[in-house]
Amino acid sequence: MGEPGFWDNQESAQATMNQLKQVNVTLKPLSELITGAEDLGVMLEFAEEDGGDEMVGEIQQTVTRLTEEFDKVELQAMLSAPEDASSAYVAIQSGEGGTDAQDFAETLLRMYQRWAETRGFSTELLETSPAEEAGIHSATLAIRGPYVYGLLKGETGNHRLIRMSPFDSAHRRQTSFAAVDVTPELDDSYSVEIAWDDPLEVREDIFRSGGAGGQKVNKTDSAIRLTHLPSNTVVQCQNERSQHQNRALARKMMIAKLYQIEMDRRENESAAKRGQKSRIGFGGGTIRSYVLHPESYCKDNRSDYKTSHPQAALDGDLDPWINAYLRWAMMQNK
Repeated sequence: MGEPGFWDNQESAQATMNQLKQVNVTLKPLSELITGAEDLGVMLEFAEEDGGDEMVGEIQQTVTRLTEEFDKVELQAMLSAPEDASSAYVAIQSGEGGTDAQDFAETLLRMYQRWAETRGFSTELLETSPAEEAGIHSATLAIRGPYVYGLLKGETGNHRLIRMSPFDSAHRRQTSFAAVDVTPELDDSYSVEIAWDDPLEVREDIFRSGGAGGQKVNKTDSAIRLTHLPSNTVVQCQNERSQHQNRALARKMMIAKLYQIEMDRRENESAAKRGQKSRIGFGGGTIRSYVLHPESYCKDNRSDYKTSHPQAALDGDLDPWINAYLRWAMMQNK
């Protein structure tokens, strides 16, 4: 990065910067942990020489801090798959539950945006389909940063919300569902064979962007929808003003989707051979329940992790759920 002309090629420079971020995510916490362990050794030597207990409190605090840091390093080590280091596309689709489900889908979108913000990741809303009364039918969010996919891959599946419906005049209890699908944003080192110009393999639809974006977006037929006919996989992008830009990003999303489908197929075959259940995928079983009434709790149906603060999760405090899933997944693979 210190070489002359490093920034002459912006795309190459950005790729190197991203690589540096990924390396630092792994090396920096490990280096700090090693330094902390050495400092603890020195503190213990002083404590033994003095024979007093003045340093006991400080030693206990240091042990607690190092234990927490070690847990973080251990979790990072779980993200060993090549695609784990990637950024991610998060697709959200409202399910059963009418207007409540559409409102829930928008709540999940906001949840992932807030989580990304607290983590220092950047977000880009690639497409959204607003619902008639409230909420959204669907949306696709790009979250960019080191190891975003590795952290969020456990979010794929159905999410369930139970609450007193604000859209029911009688305020009856309503159960609603929304599905989440997380795929890695892959770089050019990943390749998937797709015949883009073959109408029997890929159908391209061009349409006018809707929803938020301003008048200039809505006046141009720039949005792109791609359908991979053999797998019936659909992606669309309407974020960019240029049809060419939307097409390029939609193709990138399609490659990521098809890559993920192949990875899931291999993982499910491997799980079947081990006598384990297949991965719960997009539109499959319910992975998490957010219960606001009559009780108040949030529970992950895989790891059994449960808290009495569902609103905290809905407000973007997802790290405890991510950590619980990763530890559960690690045990499943042992």
